[in-house]
Amino acid sequence: MNFIQTRGCDATKVKSVTFSEAILNPIASFGGLYVPEALPSLGEAFLKKHLNSSYKELASDMLSRFEIDIDKHVIDEALNLYDRFDNPKNPVPVVRVKENLYVSELYHGPTRAFKDMALQPFGVVLSSIAQKRDEHYLILAATSGDTGPAALETFKNRANVQVACLYPDGGTSDVQRLQMVTEDAKNLKVIGINGVFDDAQNALKRLLASDDFKSALKKKNILLSAANSVNFGRIIFQIIYHIHSYLELVRQGAILMGEKVYLNVPSGNFGNALGAYYAWKMGLGVEKIIISSNENNVLTKLIKTGKYDLRDLHVVSTTSPAMDILKSSNVERILFDMFGFERTKELMQDLESKNFYELNADELSKLQESFDADFCNGDEGKKYIKDTFYNNGYLMDPHTATCLKSYETCSNPKIKTIAYSTAEWTKFSPVIANALTGEVDAQDIIALESISKEAKLEIPAMVKALFTKPIVQKVVIEKEDIEKEILKFI
Repeated sequence: MNFIQTRGCDATKVKSVTFSEAILNPIASFGGLYVPEALPSLGEAFLKKHLNSSYKELASDMLSRFEIDIDKHVIDEALNLYDRFDNPKNPVPVVRVKENLYVSELYHGPTRAFKDMALQPFGVVLSSIAQKRDEHYLILAATSGDTGPAALETFKNRANVQVACLYPDGGTSDVQRLQMVTEDAKNLKVIGINGVFDDAQNALKRLLASDDFKSALKKKNILLSAANSVNFGRIIFQIIYHIHSYLELVRQGAILMGEKVYLNVPSGNFGNALGAYYAWKMGLGVEKIIISSNENNVLTKLIKTGKYDLRDLHVVSTTSPAMDILKSSNVERILFDMFGFERTKELMQDLESKNFYELNADELSKLQESFDADFCNGDEGKKYIKDTFYNNGYLMDPHTATCLKSYETCSNPKIKTIAYSTAEWTKFSPVIANALTGEVDAQDIIALESISKEAKLEIPAMVKALFTKPIVQKVVIEKEDIEKEILKFI
């Protein structure tokens, strides 16, 4: 299968590329992204075939349907990393939380967040391609808190790759920050910036498109790629867990094969939601995809009104910081799928030049056939955390809690909902401790111990160890100095 470009093709690039080319060079013509030329159709026969399959068997077969140009032994090695998750037989548990609401727990990997689901295998794939081609790559990663630790974990000490990870200083939880700044592998560089996630992501996109930056790297025989979800190598692995979660409901007797469900996704950069959309188009029984946001609710406004409006808008710091994002990159891939490359190019150029675009009435209607949305503020989220724990015995993080609001406002209660839990409670302990016990401004380690006592849960050893590890990555810079700092690293 080949991959094509969301904004059409300019004179400098070929019209379509292989999977390996798309992940090594993820930015397409006119600053666009790569998408599959066509999605494979899975259908009910595929789902029935995998009703009793392991996660790895399901993943292997789904990837084979994309006919990607990656050797099978590399795919097998990549998928074997799911054996490092809490339960190798079921790396993504799906848990019933209340009537007709099930939570797909995506955080049981090495960095305790859903980004491990895609980045663990992605690191093996990209490093293997680089070695096969005898090339060396600088991998850029911009993070609002979870991509960074997962990217650093998967790429550390891998051959033929170096990683420069950008994060907003003060814009992540302490645990997320410690997961990054304590990494000491020689091929990793962590850079804090005085800014917000959108500043980091804008810098990443600018550098990926910069001929001068690529030329400076080329002098050192280094090529450029990215670990963010602008890279389809991330997205392809995110489709799988939506299919798995649906099959889990069938296995549990909650639904019949073919029955439709809601997929409720806490969304920042829209990669998780895009994976859900592709799974639906490939044959999964989905009623609608519900997008759950926090106070940075640009996605809610887009889906409700058709307007993507960033004029005079600034990122608000919230209790769910991994979703403190205004420019959601993967919306572009939805626009392309629904409206084609010419319209997508027009809309994205409006967003870049005017900080605004608006869908027409027909386009909005089409978007709303697939998506609904609501947002949840921090106080509401903490109430959902407290009520769900004390009433249902289930502890969730503040990102997952945003799904509870939209579950109530956007779904038919007679239809089952799968909500996606993107992070373990340990990563946002001060917010959860405040929700459960009223503690205010507790340090992470104190909040972790408080929650552990209240909820009778063990703090994972890997999290506890972070607080005694030496801080190795100490750089915090202005966003204007990012390129200079990265060039110094390589």
